[in-house]
Amino acid sequence: MSRQRKKKGRPVSGWIILDKPYEMGSTECVSKIKWLYKAAKAGHAGTLDPLASGMLPIALGEATKTVPYVMDGHKTYRFTVRWGAETSTDDLEGEVTNTSDKRPSEEDIRAILGNYMGEIEQVPPKFSAVKINGERAYALAREGEEVEIAARPVTVHRFDLVEMRVNEGETVFEAECGKGTYVRAFARDMGRDLGCYGHVSELRRVAVGPFNEDDLVPLSELVELEGDLEALDEEILPTGIALEDLPEISVTKDQAQRIRSGNPVLLRGRDAMTFADEAFAIFGSDLVAIGAVDKGSFMPKRVFKVSEA
Repeated sequence: MSRQRKKKGRPVSGWIILDKPYEMGSTECVSKIKWLYKAAKAGHAGTLDPLASGMLPIALGEATKTVPYVMDGHKTYRFTVRWGAETSTDDLEGEVTNTSDKRPSEEDIRAILGNYMGEIEQVPPKFSAVKINGERAYALAREGEEVEIAARPVTVHRFDLVEMRVNEGETVFEAECGKGTYVRAFARDMGRDLGCYGHVSELRRVAVGPFNEDDLVPLSELVELEGDLEALDEEILPTGIALEDLPEISVTKDQAQRIRSGNPVLLRGRDAMTFADEAFAIFGSDLVAIGAVDKGSFMPKRVFKVSEA
């Protein structure tokens, strides 16, 4: 029997809210951050295309257990649509497939914005990570296969026209969306509705779940701190911030030990919670576990290590 390799890296935990550079892939960014922090474990909460910039939340260590809670949160995008051409990828990367000399007015655009708000049906771009018979749509499209993707429901909470750039034939928008929404599809569909075609020429994500622009850290700043782990650690946000939409339960030291051993604990006190599909338990400032509350008992589902802060 071969001996199991011991994982290398620091047991550092928390969130780095990276300002992803243009033309850098999300996986490449995670690898870079993991290397800078000498972290044992890292992952991200929602891929950004290489041609997009902005917020890429990167989870280190125990924070990887909270990634789904960030991915399920609202996302806000600021993006520019260039009118007059549709491309195969719905952005600058693809080949032009349709063109038009028509350019929409501000009134034309505002007249259709309501069609893109609320619960809507959206067909993802052919070059997307959507799976078709087990294969990624973008892989099939790159092989020249005709890709048919079914429309699916998405939620758009806000869709604002920010700026008209008439001379450039472009319009800047900002949209707050739910999980699974494709901004490139907005450009494609609006261009068709307006009879002028369109594609995304610039895309930046500015908010994800509990994180906003104030939390962003440029990669260049982190690279400058290479080797200074103490300074790098100051840029880490606590793991628990990802759970701010869940009920919080304070537990005692003894209860925290029982929970970390996988045991349920009875919540005492006049205001003790009796039922919750999901909640998180804390002892002081330490995140203990995510779990459910049933008949006044907290039952752990995901437990966090003692060192977690």
